Amino acid sequence: MIKIVAVMKVKAECVDTFKSLAKELVEKSRAEEGNVSYSLNELIGDPATLAFIEIWKDQAAIDIHNATEHFTGILPKLAELCESAQPVNLFTEVEF
Repeated sequence: MIKIVAVMKVKAECVDTFKSLAKELVEKSRAEEGNVSYSLNELIGDPATLAFIEIWKDQAAIDIHNATEHFTGILPKLAELCESAQPVNLFTEVEF
């Protein structure tokens, strides 16, 4: 499985709009075949710093997700509401 953490610093006056747009992205992404988990998270103490935390079955599922209409249509709109975005980081779990 692959975990993605995508942190975005949203313009303070755009947080509610961002969350409204993100709701559709989260709901549609959760319905995708290779998705295990997909959520929008707010940094404690800073409601304008939001992070999508996702878990995908494999890279093929991520590639399919990245080509979906909801991803390609909504993500640019979300980016317009941001002051900045951190690099998107992909993780695999360390197994003990």
